Amino acid sequence: MDGHPASPVNGPLAPAAANSPVPSGQAVPVVPVGPAASAAVPAVPAVRAPSSSPVRLPDTVREAGRRFGAATALVEPDGARLSFAELDQRSDSVAAGLAARGLGPGDRIVLRLPSRGQYVLAYLAAAKLGAVTAGVNPALAPPEQERLTESVDPKLVLSEPGEVDELLRWARGSGARTPVPATPPADPARPVAIVFTSGTTGAPKAAVFTEAQLDAVALIDTGREWSGTPGEPMLNSTQFAHVGFMTKLPWYLRRGLRIHLQDRWDAGRTLALLAAQRVPVVNAVAPQLALMLRHPDFDGFDLSAVQMLIAGAAASPPALVAEARRRFGAPYCVRYSSTETGGCGLGTAPDADDDEAMHSVGRPRPGIRAEIRDDDGRPLPTGQVGELWLHTPSAMAGYWRNPRATAEALVDGWVCSGDLALVDERGLVRLRGRKKEMYIRGGYNVIPAEVEALLSTHPLVAECAVQPRADEILGERGVAVVVARDPDRPPTLADLTAHLRGQLATYKLPEDLVLVDALPLTPLHKIDRSALAGLVARTNT
Repeated sequence: MDGHPASPVNGPLAPAAANSPVPSGQAVPVVPVGPAASAAVPAVPAVRAPSSSPVRLPDTVREAGRRFGAATALVEPDGARLSFAELDQRSDSVAAGLAARGLGPGDRIVLRLPSRGQYVLAYLAAAKLGAVTAGVNPALAPPEQERLTESVDPKLVLSEPGEVDELLRWARGSGARTPVPATPPADPARPVAIVFTSGTTGAPKAAVFTEAQLDAVALIDTGREWSGTPGEPMLNSTQFAHVGFMTKLPWYLRRGLRIHLQDRWDAGRTLALLAAQRVPVVNAVAPQLALMLRHPDFDGFDLSAVQMLIAGAAASPPALVAEARRRFGAPYCVRYSSTETGGCGLGTAPDADDDEAMHSVGRPRPGIRAEIRDDDGRPLPTGQVGELWLHTPSAMAGYWRNPRATAEALVDGWVCSGDLALVDERGLVRLRGRKKEMYIRGGYNVIPAEVEALLSTHPLVAECAVQPRADEILGERGVAVVVARDPDRPPTLADLTAHLRGQLATYKLPEDLVLVDALPLTPLHKIDRSALAGLVARTNT
Protein backbone atom coordinates (compact mmCIF):
# COMPACT_ATOMS: atom_id res chain seq x y z
CA MET A 1 0.00 0.00 0.00
CA ASP A 2 1.04 3.55 -0.61
CA GLY A 3 3.14 4.97 2.17
CA HIS A 4 4.24 8.39 0.86
CA PRO A 5 4.31 11.19 3.45
CA ALA A 6 1.69 13.88 3.18
CA SER A 7 2.09 17.63 3.04
CA PRO A 8 2.11 19.48 6.38
CA VAL A 9 -1.11 20.97 7.71
CA ASN A 10 -0.38 24.66 8.34
CA GLY A 11 3.23 23.72 9.09
CA PRO A 12 4.83 21.17 11.42
CA LEU A 13 3.06 20.58 14.72
CA ALA A 14 0.42 23.10 13.75
CA PRO A 15 -2.07 23.90 16.52
CA ALA A 16 -5.71 23.49 15.61
CA ALA A 17 -8.53 25.91 16.23
CA ALA A 18 -9.57 25.93 19.86
CA ASN A 19 -13.32 25.91 19.32
CA SER A 20 -13.92 22.33 20.38
CA PRO A 21 -17.39 21.77 21.89
CA VAL A 22 -15.92 18.88 23.92
CA PRO A 23 -13.45 20.04 26.60
CA SER A 24 -9.96 18.55 26.55
CA GLY A 25 -9.80 15.44 28.68
CA GLN A 26 -13.52 14.70 28.49
CA ALA A 27 -14.05 11.06 27.62
CA VAL A 28 -16.35 9.97 24.87
CA PRO A 29 -19.09 8.00 26.65
CA VAL A 30 -19.01 4.27 26.15
CA VAL A 31 -22.24 2.94 24.68
CA PRO A 32 -23.71 0.62 27.33
CA VAL A 33 -23.99 -3.06 26.53
CA GLY A 34 -27.55 -4.18 26.97
CA PRO A 35 -28.83 -7.61 27.98
CA ALA A 36 -28.09 -10.42 25.58
CA ALA A 37 -30.74 -11.35 23.08
CA SER A 38 -31.24 -14.90 21.88
CA ALA A 39 -28.38 -15.43 19.45
CA ALA A 40 -28.86 -17.05 16.08
CA VAL A 41 -25.19 -18.06 15.98
CA PRO A 42 -23.89 -20.25 18.82
CA ALA A 43 -21.63 -18.05 20.93
CA VAL A 44 -18.09 -19.04 21.82
CA PRO A 45 -17.48 -18.43 25.54
CA ALA A 46 -15.28 -15.49 26.39
CA VAL A 47 -11.80 -16.28 27.66
CA ARG A 48 -12.37 -13.73 30.41
CA ALA A 49 -14.91 -11.00 30.99
CA PRO A 50 -13.75 -7.53 29.92
CA SER A 51 -11.71 -5.99 32.72
CA SER A 52 -12.76 -2.91 34.66
CA SER A 53 -9.00 -2.31 35.03
CA PRO A 54 -7.70 -2.91 31.50
CA VAL A 55 -4.03 -3.31 30.65
CA ARG A 56 -3.28 0.03 29.01
CA LEU A 57 -1.12 0.67 25.95
CA PRO A 58 1.53 2.60 27.98
CA ASP A 59 1.73 -0.27 30.48
CA THR A 60 2.03 -2.76 27.64
CA VAL A 61 4.98 -1.06 25.93
CA ARG A 62 6.77 -0.64 29.25
CA GLU A 63 6.33 -4.33 30.04
CA ALA A 64 7.40 -5.29 26.52
CA GLY A 65 10.55 -3.23 26.97
CA ARG A 66 11.26 -4.96 30.28
CA ARG A 67 10.53 -8.49 29.01
CA PHE A 68 11.97 -8.38 25.53
CA GLY A 69 14.63 -5.68 25.92
CA ALA A 70 17.06 -5.70 23.00
CA ALA A 71 14.94 -8.05 20.88
CA THR A 72 13.90 -6.39 17.60
CA ALA A 73 10.39 -4.95 17.47
CA LEU A 74 10.50 -3.08 14.13
CA VAL A 75 12.62 -3.50 11.01
CA GLU A 76 12.57 -0.47 8.70
CA PRO A 77 12.64 -0.84 4.89
CA ASP A 78 16.30 0.23 4.91
CA GLY A 79 17.16 -2.46 7.48
CA ALA A 80 17.35 -0.17 10.53
CA ARG A 81 16.02 -1.84 13.66
CA LEU A 82 14.23 -0.66 16.77
CA SER A 83 14.16 -2.84 19.88
CA PHE A 84 11.34 -3.18 22.39
CA ALA A 85 13.42 -1.30 24.98
CA GLU A 86 14.02 1.49 22.46
CA LEU A 87 10.30 1.71 21.68
CA ASP A 88 9.64 2.38 25.36
CA GLN A 89 12.56 4.74 25.92
CA ARG A 90 12.18 6.76 22.74
CA SER A 91 8.41 7.08 23.12
CA ASP A 92 9.12 8.61 26.55
CA SER A 93 11.31 11.20 24.83
CA VAL A 94 8.69 11.92 22.18
CA ALA A 95 6.06 12.23 24.93
CA ALA A 96 8.18 14.88 26.66
CA GLY A 97 8.50 16.77 23.38
CA LEU A 98 4.79 16.59 22.64
CA ALA A 99 3.95 17.74 26.16
CA ALA A 100 6.29 20.71 25.73
CA ARG A 101 4.23 21.65 22.68
CA GLY A 102 1.03 21.59 24.69
CA LEU A 103 -0.36 18.09 24.14
CA GLY A 104 -2.09 16.69 27.20
CA PRO A 105 -4.84 14.35 28.40
CA GLY A 106 -7.86 14.27 26.11
CA ASP A 107 -6.22 16.31 23.34
CA ARG A 108 -6.24 14.91 19.81
CA ILE A 109 -3.11 14.43 17.76
CA VAL A 110 -3.35 13.52 14.08
CA LEU A 111 -0.64 11.36 12.53
CA ARG A 112 -0.36 11.75 8.76
CA LEU A 113 2.79 9.69 8.67
CA PRO A 114 3.97 6.73 6.63
CA SER A 115 3.94 3.34 8.33
CA ARG A 116 7.38 3.63 9.88
CA GLY A 117 8.88 3.66 13.36
CA GLN A 118 8.09 7.36 13.81
CA TYR A 119 4.37 6.58 13.64
CA VAL A 120 4.66 3.93 16.35
CA LEU A 121 6.71 6.20 18.62
CA ALA A 122 4.25 9.08 18.26
CA TYR A 123 1.24 6.82 18.92
CA LEU A 124 2.85 5.34 22.05
CA ALA A 125 3.96 8.78 23.23
CA ALA A 126 0.47 10.23 22.89
CA ALA A 127 -0.98 7.28 24.82
CA LYS A 128 1.52 7.91 27.62
CA LEU A 129 0.21 11.48 27.85
CA GLY A 130 -3.44 10.39 27.88
CA ALA A 131 -3.96 12.01 24.47
CA VAL A 132 -6.03 10.56 21.63
CA THR A 133 -4.30 9.55 18.39
CA ALA A 134 -6.12 9.76 15.05
CA GLY A 135 -4.32 8.20 12.12
CA VAL A 136 -4.89 9.59 8.63
CA ASN A 137 -3.78 7.44 5.72
CA PRO A 138 -1.08 9.34 3.78
CA ALA A 139 -2.21 7.53 0.62
CA LEU A 140 -5.32 9.73 0.58
CA ALA A 141 -5.37 12.83 -1.59
CA PRO A 142 -4.39 16.05 0.25
CA PRO A 143 -7.98 17.42 0.32
CA GLU A 144 -9.20 14.12 1.80
CA GLN A 145 -6.50 14.26 4.45
CA GLU A 146 -7.45 17.84 5.28
CA ARG A 147 -11.12 16.94 5.77
CA LEU A 148 -10.35 14.03 8.08
CA THR A 149 -7.82 16.05 10.03
CA GLU A 150 -10.19 18.95 10.59
CA SER A 151 -13.02 16.63 11.64
CA VAL A 152 -11.32 15.70 14.94
CA ASP A 153 -10.16 19.20 15.96
CA PRO A 154 -6.56 18.19 16.69
CA LYS A 155 -4.25 20.04 19.05
CA LEU A 156 -1.24 18.89 17.02
CA VAL A 157 -0.62 17.39 13.58
CA LEU A 158 2.46 15.41 12.55
CA SER A 159 2.87 15.09 8.79
CA GLU A 160 6.54 14.24 8.27
CA PRO A 161 8.75 11.57 9.91
CA GLY A 162 11.36 14.28 10.48
CA GLU A 163 9.04 15.98 12.96
CA VAL A 164 9.23 12.95 15.24
CA ASP A 165 13.00 12.78 14.77
CA GLU A 166 13.22 16.44 15.79
CA LEU A 167 11.28 15.69 18.99
CA LEU A 168 13.81 12.97 19.79
CA ARG A 169 16.74 15.33 19.16
CA TRP A 170 15.15 17.98 21.37
CA ALA A 171 14.64 15.49 24.19
CA ARG A 172 18.31 14.49 24.04
CA GLY A 173 19.52 18.09 23.80
CA SER A 174 17.89 21.20 25.19
CA GLY A 175 14.98 19.23 26.59
CA ALA A 176 17.13 16.64 28.37
CA ARG A 177 16.20 18.04 31.78
CA THR A 178 12.50 18.07 31.00
CA PRO A 179 10.87 15.23 32.95
CA VAL A 180 8.62 12.79 31.13
CA PRO A 181 5.05 13.63 32.18
CA ALA A 182 3.32 11.01 34.29
CA THR A 183 0.73 8.89 32.53
CA PRO A 184 -2.75 9.83 33.81
CA PRO A 185 -4.52 7.37 36.12
CA ALA A 186 -6.20 4.41 34.47
CA ASP A 187 -9.67 5.09 33.11
CA PRO A 188 -11.37 2.33 31.09
CA ALA A 189 -13.49 4.96 29.32
CA ARG A 190 -10.53 7.14 28.31
CA PRO A 191 -10.29 7.44 24.48
CA VAL A 192 -6.93 6.29 23.12
CA ALA A 193 -7.41 6.00 19.36
CA ILE A 194 -9.59 7.34 16.58
CA VAL A 195 -9.77 5.17 13.47
CA PHE A 196 -11.45 6.35 10.29
CA THR A 197 -13.72 3.95 8.45
CA SER A 198 -12.86 3.11 4.85
CA GLY A 199 -15.68 5.20 3.37
CA THR A 200 -16.51 2.75 0.57
CA THR A 201 -20.05 4.10 0.19
CA GLY A 202 -19.81 7.54 1.80
CA ALA A 203 -17.66 9.89 3.83
CA PRO A 204 -15.37 8.14 6.36
CA LYS A 205 -16.48 8.29 9.98
CA ALA A 206 -14.20 8.51 13.02
CA ALA A 207 -14.54 5.49 15.33
CA VAL A 208 -13.35 6.08 18.90
CA PHE A 209 -11.64 3.35 20.96
CA THR A 210 -10.98 3.50 24.69
CA GLU A 211 -8.50 1.80 27.01
CA ALA A 212 -11.02 -0.94 27.74
CA GLN A 213 -11.71 -1.62 24.07
CA LEU A 214 -8.04 -1.89 23.08
CA ASP A 215 -7.56 -4.31 25.97
CA ALA A 216 -10.54 -6.33 24.74
CA VAL A 217 -9.02 -6.59 21.26
CA ALA A 218 -5.83 -8.04 22.73
CA LEU A 219 -7.84 -10.41 24.91
CA ILE A 220 -9.83 -11.73 21.95
CA ASP A 221 -6.80 -12.10 19.71
CA THR A 222 -4.19 -13.48 22.13
CA GLY A 223 -5.51 -13.67 25.68
CA ARG A 224 -3.43 -12.53 28.62
CA GLU A 225 -0.33 -14.60 27.88
CA TRP A 226 2.97 -12.95 26.95
CA SER A 227 5.15 -14.70 24.39
CA GLY A 228 8.19 -16.38 25.90
CA THR A 229 10.12 -16.40 22.62
CA PRO A 230 10.09 -12.97 20.93
CA GLY A 231 11.17 -12.57 17.35
CA GLU A 232 8.46 -14.22 15.24
CA PRO A 233 8.50 -12.24 11.97
CA MET A 234 5.40 -10.51 10.63
CA LEU A 235 4.88 -8.17 7.68
CA ASN A 236 2.65 -5.11 7.91
CA SER A 237 0.02 -5.39 5.19
CA THR A 238 -2.02 -2.24 5.86
CA GLN A 239 -1.28 1.38 6.64
CA PHE A 240 -0.77 2.04 10.35
CA ALA A 241 -3.80 4.35 10.30
CA HIS A 242 -5.94 1.25 9.64
CA VAL A 243 -7.83 -0.55 12.40
CA GLY A 244 -5.55 -3.52 11.75
CA PHE A 245 -2.72 -1.62 13.44
CA MET A 246 -4.34 1.05 15.63
CA THR A 247 -6.30 -1.45 17.73
CA LYS A 248 -3.88 -4.39 17.34
CA LEU A 249 -0.62 -2.78 18.49
CA PRO A 250 -1.11 -3.90 22.14
CA TRP A 251 -1.16 -7.57 21.22
CA TYR A 252 1.68 -7.20 18.72
CA LEU A 253 3.73 -5.99 21.69
CA ARG A 254 2.51 -8.77 23.97
CA ARG A 255 3.50 -11.37 21.40
CA GLY A 256 6.96 -9.93 20.95
CA LEU A 257 6.50 -9.88 17.18
CA ARG A 258 9.23 -8.58 14.87
CA ILE A 259 7.38 -6.42 12.35
CA HIS A 260 9.00 -5.84 8.97
CA LEU A 261 7.87 -2.54 7.44
CA GLN A 262 7.52 -1.64 3.76
CA ASP A 263 7.46 1.84 2.22
CA ARG A 264 4.97 0.70 -0.39
CA TRP A 265 3.27 -2.65 -0.62
CA ASP A 266 4.57 -4.60 -3.61
CA ALA A 267 3.81 -8.24 -4.43
CA GLY A 268 7.36 -9.12 -5.47
CA ARG A 269 9.02 -7.47 -2.47
CA THR A 270 6.48 -9.07 -0.14
CA LEU A 271 7.14 -12.53 -1.54
CA ALA A 272 10.88 -11.96 -1.19
CA LEU A 273 10.45 -10.93 2.46
CA LEU A 274 8.20 -13.90 3.21
CA ALA A 275 10.86 -16.21 1.85
CA ALA A 276 13.91 -14.50 3.36
CA GLN A 277 12.41 -14.02 6.84
CA ARG A 278 10.68 -17.42 6.95
CA VAL A 279 7.36 -15.81 7.91
CA PRO A 280 4.97 -18.44 9.33
CA VAL A 281 1.70 -16.47 9.24
CA VAL A 282 0.81 -14.23 6.30
CA ASN A 283 -1.60 -11.46 7.28
CA ALA A 284 -2.98 -9.73 4.20
CA VAL A 285 -6.07 -8.47 2.45
CA ALA A 286 -7.50 -10.64 -0.30
CA PRO A 287 -6.41 -8.41 -3.23
CA GLN A 288 -2.82 -8.57 -1.97
CA LEU A 289 -2.91 -12.37 -1.96
CA ALA A 290 -4.36 -12.31 -5.47
CA LEU A 291 -1.52 -10.07 -6.66
CA MET A 292 1.07 -12.35 -5.07
CA LEU A 293 -0.42 -15.38 -6.81
CA ARG A 294 -0.34 -13.54 -10.15
CA HIS A 295 3.31 -12.55 -9.75
CA PRO A 296 5.31 -14.21 -12.56
CA ASP A 297 8.02 -15.42 -10.15
CA PHE A 298 5.68 -16.78 -7.46
CA ASP A 299 6.80 -20.38 -7.89
CA GLY A 300 10.45 -19.36 -7.57
CA PHE A 301 10.13 -18.21 -3.95
CA ASP A 302 10.69 -20.63 -1.07
CA LEU A 303 7.47 -20.24 0.91
CA SER A 304 7.79 -23.50 2.82
CA ALA A 305 7.78 -21.64 6.16
CA VAL A 306 4.24 -20.35 5.59
CA GLN A 307 1.87 -22.20 7.91
CA MET A 308 -1.25 -20.06 7.60
CA LEU A 309 -2.84 -17.33 5.50
CA ILE A 310 -5.13 -14.87 7.29
CA ALA A 311 -7.16 -12.58 5.06
CA GLY A 312 -9.41 -9.78 6.26
CA ALA A 313 -10.59 -6.26 5.33
CA ALA A 314 -11.94 -7.36 1.92
CA ALA A 315 -13.97 -10.26 0.55
CA SER A 316 -12.15 -13.46 -0.43
CA PRO A 317 -13.65 -14.95 -3.63
CA PRO A 318 -13.94 -18.77 -3.52
CA ALA A 319 -11.58 -19.18 -6.47
CA LEU A 320 -8.92 -17.14 -4.67
CA VAL A 321 -9.24 -19.20 -1.48
CA ALA A 322 -8.87 -22.43 -3.44
CA GLU A 323 -5.84 -21.25 -5.42
CA ALA A 324 -4.10 -19.73 -2.40
CA ARG A 325 -4.54 -22.87 -0.31
CA ARG A 326 -3.14 -24.98 -3.12
CA ARG A 327 -0.17 -22.84 -4.13
CA PHE A 328 0.91 -21.63 -0.69
CA GLY A 329 0.28 -25.10 0.74
CA ALA A 330 -1.29 -23.61 3.86
CA PRO A 331 -4.75 -23.08 5.39
CA TYR A 332 -6.59 -19.92 4.34
CA CYS A 333 -8.44 -18.33 7.26
CA VAL A 334 -11.00 -15.67 6.42
CA ARG A 335 -11.49 -12.97 9.03
CA TYR A 336 -14.65 -10.87 9.02
CA SER A 337 -14.79 -7.69 11.07
CA SER A 338 -15.10 -3.94 10.66
CA THR A 339 -13.55 -0.77 11.95
CA GLU A 340 -16.51 -0.44 14.30
CA THR A 341 -15.84 -3.84 15.93
CA GLY A 342 -12.19 -3.00 16.50
CA GLY A 343 -11.09 -5.53 13.90
CA CYS A 344 -12.61 -8.48 15.79
CA GLY A 345 -15.52 -10.57 14.57
CA LEU A 346 -15.88 -13.89 12.79
CA GLY A 347 -13.41 -16.32 11.27
CA THR A 348 -13.03 -19.61 9.46
CA ALA A 349 -11.02 -22.36 11.14
CA PRO A 350 -7.55 -23.46 9.99
CA ASP A 351 -8.91 -26.97 9.47
CA ALA A 352 -12.05 -25.77 7.68
CA ASP A 353 -13.48 -27.93 4.92
CA ASP A 354 -13.94 -26.52 1.42
CA ASP A 355 -17.47 -25.32 2.12
CA GLU A 356 -16.53 -23.35 5.24
CA ALA A 357 -13.26 -21.98 3.84
CA MET A 358 -14.57 -20.93 0.43
CA HIS A 359 -18.21 -20.00 0.99
CA SER A 360 -18.50 -18.57 4.52
CA VAL A 361 -16.87 -16.18 6.96
CA GLY A 362 -16.95 -18.79 9.69
CA ARG A 363 -18.21 -18.45 13.22
CA PRO A 364 -17.87 -15.87 16.02
CA ARG A 365 -14.47 -15.67 17.68
CA PRO A 366 -14.16 -16.11 21.48
CA GLY A 367 -16.20 -13.59 23.44
CA ILE A 368 -18.18 -12.42 20.39
CA ARG A 369 -21.82 -13.04 19.53
CA ALA A 370 -23.51 -12.75 16.15
CA GLU A 371 -27.15 -12.56 15.16
CA ILE A 372 -29.08 -12.16 11.92
CA ARG A 373 -31.87 -9.60 12.35
CA ASP A 374 -34.68 -8.19 10.27
CA ASP A 375 -35.29 -4.52 9.50
CA ASP A 376 -37.02 -4.10 12.86
CA GLY A 377 -34.07 -5.53 14.78
CA ARG A 378 -35.70 -8.89 15.54
CA PRO A 379 -33.57 -12.08 15.36
CA LEU A 380 -34.23 -14.29 12.34
CA PRO A 381 -34.15 -18.09 12.25
CA THR A 382 -31.54 -20.27 10.57
CA GLY A 383 -31.37 -19.90 6.81
CA GLN A 384 -33.07 -16.52 6.50
CA VAL A 385 -31.21 -13.51 5.12
CA GLY A 386 -31.05 -10.38 7.25
CA GLU A 387 -28.57 -7.89 8.63
CA LEU A 388 -25.60 -9.25 10.57
CA TRP A 389 -25.29 -7.80 14.08
CA LEU A 390 -22.22 -8.34 16.26
CA HIS A 391 -21.79 -8.00 20.02
CA THR A 392 -18.18 -7.68 21.15
CA PRO A 393 -16.35 -5.94 24.02
CA SER A 394 -13.94 -4.58 21.40
CA ALA A 395 -16.64 -2.49 19.68
CA MET A 396 -16.01 1.23 19.36
CA ALA A 397 -17.36 3.68 21.92
CA GLY A 398 -19.02 5.58 19.08
CA TYR A 399 -18.27 7.92 16.19
CA TRP A 400 -16.48 11.13 17.09
CA ARG A 401 -19.07 13.91 17.53
CA ASN A 402 -21.61 12.08 15.40
CA PRO A 403 -24.41 10.91 17.71
CA ARG A 404 -26.84 10.25 14.86
CA ALA A 405 -24.48 7.88 13.04
CA THR A 406 -23.52 6.29 16.37
CA ALA A 407 -27.17 5.57 17.17
CA GLU A 408 -27.59 3.92 13.77
CA ALA A 409 -24.47 1.77 14.11
CA LEU A 410 -24.70 0.81 17.81
CA VAL A 411 -27.91 -0.52 19.34
CA ASP A 412 -27.76 -1.71 22.96
CA GLY A 413 -24.11 -2.61 22.51
CA TRP A 414 -24.65 -4.43 19.20
CA VAL A 415 -22.86 -3.28 16.05
CA CYS A 416 -25.20 -3.15 13.06
CA SER A 417 -22.84 -4.20 10.29
CA GLY A 418 -24.90 -3.19 7.27
CA ASP A 419 -24.02 -6.57 5.74
CA LEU A 420 -26.67 -9.04 4.63
CA ALA A 421 -26.02 -12.60 5.76
CA LEU A 422 -27.57 -15.85 6.88
CA VAL A 423 -26.59 -18.56 9.34
CA ASP A 424 -26.75 -22.12 8.08
CA GLU A 425 -27.51 -25.32 9.98
CA ARG A 426 -23.79 -25.70 10.86
CA GLY A 427 -23.66 -22.29 12.49
CA LEU A 428 -21.60 -20.81 9.66
CA VAL A 429 -22.24 -17.21 8.66
CA ARG A 430 -22.57 -16.68 4.91
CA LEU A 431 -22.48 -13.13 3.55
CA ARG A 432 -25.01 -12.03 0.96
CA GLY A 433 -23.84 -8.47 0.28
CA ARG A 434 -24.34 -4.99 1.69
CA LYS A 435 -27.79 -3.68 2.51
CA LYS A 436 -26.98 -0.44 0.72
CA GLU A 437 -25.57 -2.26 -2.31
CA MET A 438 -28.69 -4.32 -2.93
CA TYR A 439 -30.61 -3.05 -5.94
CA ILE A 440 -34.09 -3.67 -7.28
CA ARG A 441 -34.68 -4.79 -10.86
CA GLY A 442 -38.30 -4.81 -11.87
CA GLY A 443 -39.46 -5.33 -8.29
CA TYR A 444 -36.95 -8.10 -7.51
CA ASN A 445 -34.06 -7.66 -5.08
CA VAL A 446 -30.57 -8.43 -6.41
CA ILE A 447 -27.55 -8.75 -4.11
CA PRO A 448 -24.34 -8.00 -6.06
CA ALA A 449 -22.15 -10.21 -3.86
CA GLU A 450 -24.16 -13.28 -4.83
CA VAL A 451 -23.61 -12.59 -8.54
CA GLU A 452 -19.96 -11.63 -8.02
CA ALA A 453 -19.18 -14.89 -6.23
CA LEU A 454 -20.28 -16.90 -9.27
CA LEU A 455 -18.81 -14.52 -11.84
CA SER A 456 -15.41 -14.86 -10.19
CA THR A 457 -15.38 -18.59 -11.00
CA HIS A 458 -15.41 -17.95 -14.77
CA PRO A 459 -11.99 -18.95 -16.16
CA LEU A 460 -11.61 -15.68 -18.12
CA VAL A 461 -12.35 -13.46 -15.10
CA ALA A 462 -9.55 -12.26 -12.80
CA GLU A 463 -11.61 -9.81 -10.74
CA CYS A 464 -15.17 -8.57 -10.94
CA ALA A 465 -17.85 -6.42 -9.38
CA VAL A 466 -21.54 -5.92 -10.10
CA GLN A 467 -23.04 -2.46 -9.97
CA PRO A 468 -26.58 -1.29 -10.81
CA ARG A 469 -27.32 1.32 -13.46
CA ALA A 470 -30.52 3.36 -13.47
CA ASP A 471 -33.14 2.21 -15.99
CA GLU A 472 -36.33 4.05 -16.96
CA ILE A 473 -38.38 0.86 -17.25
CA LEU A 474 -37.02 -1.61 -14.70
CA GLY A 475 -35.65 0.88 -12.19
CA GLU A 476 -32.16 -0.64 -12.18
CA ARG A 477 -30.19 -3.14 -14.25
CA GLY A 478 -27.04 -4.99 -13.26
CA VAL A 479 -23.70 -4.22 -14.92
CA ALA A 480 -20.69 -6.52 -14.62
CA VAL A 481 -17.37 -4.70 -14.26
CA VAL A 482 -14.61 -7.19 -15.08
CA VAL A 483 -10.82 -7.41 -15.11
CA ALA A 484 -9.91 -10.04 -17.71
CA ARG A 485 -7.43 -12.75 -16.74
CA ASP A 486 -5.94 -12.41 -20.23
CA PRO A 487 -6.37 -8.88 -21.68
CA ASP A 488 -5.98 -10.30 -25.19
CA ARG A 489 -8.87 -12.70 -24.65
CA PRO A 490 -11.49 -10.93 -22.53
CA PRO A 491 -14.88 -12.49 -21.81
CA THR A 492 -18.01 -11.27 -23.57
CA LEU A 493 -21.32 -10.57 -21.92
CA ALA A 494 -22.64 -13.73 -23.59
CA ASP A 495 -19.80 -15.73 -22.02
CA LEU A 496 -20.69 -14.47 -18.58
CA THR A 497 -24.45 -14.89 -18.81
CA ALA A 498 -24.00 -18.42 -20.18
CA HIS A 499 -21.82 -19.20 -17.18
CA LEU A 500 -24.41 -17.83 -14.74
CA ARG A 501 -27.56 -19.13 -16.39
CA GLY A 502 -28.92 -22.07 -14.47
CA GLN A 503 -27.17 -20.95 -11.30
CA LEU A 504 -29.08 -17.70 -10.85
CA ALA A 505 -32.54 -16.39 -11.65
CA THR A 506 -32.68 -14.54 -14.97
CA TYR A 507 -33.39 -11.18 -13.32
CA LYS A 508 -30.06 -11.45 -11.45
CA LEU A 509 -27.95 -11.80 -14.60
CA PRO A 510 -25.88 -8.74 -15.60
CA GLU A 511 -27.19 -6.99 -18.69
CA ASP A 512 -24.09 -5.04 -19.65
CA LEU A 513 -20.35 -5.55 -19.38
CA VAL A 514 -17.61 -3.01 -18.69
CA LEU A 515 -14.02 -4.21 -19.09
CA VAL A 516 -11.39 -2.41 -17.00
CA ASP A 517 -7.69 -2.82 -16.33
CA ALA A 518 -8.31 -2.70 -12.57
CA LEU A 519 -11.28 -2.30 -10.25
CA PRO A 520 -11.45 1.04 -8.42
CA LEU A 521 -10.23 0.46 -4.87
CA THR A 522 -10.03 2.52 -1.71
CA PRO A 523 -6.59 2.95 -0.10
CA LEU A 524 -7.55 -0.05 2.08
CA HIS A 525 -7.97 -2.25 -1.02
CA LYS A 526 -11.75 -2.48 -0.76
CA ILE A 527 -13.89 -1.97 -3.83
CA ASP A 528 -14.76 1.72 -4.04
CA ARG A 529 -18.49 1.51 -4.69
CA SER A 530 -18.86 5.25 -5.20
CA ALA A 531 -16.21 5.25 -7.93
CA LEU A 532 -17.71 2.10 -9.40
CA ALA A 533 -21.13 3.74 -9.64
CA GLY A 534 -19.60 6.70 -11.49
CA LEU A 535 -17.76 4.40 -13.86
CA VAL A 536 -20.90 2.45 -14.70
CA ALA A 537 -22.92 5.63 -15.19
CA ARG A 538 -20.31 7.05 -17.59
CA THR A 539 -20.13 3.89 -19.70
CA ASN A 540 -23.83 3.51 -20.41
CA THR A 541 -24.17 1.60 -23.67
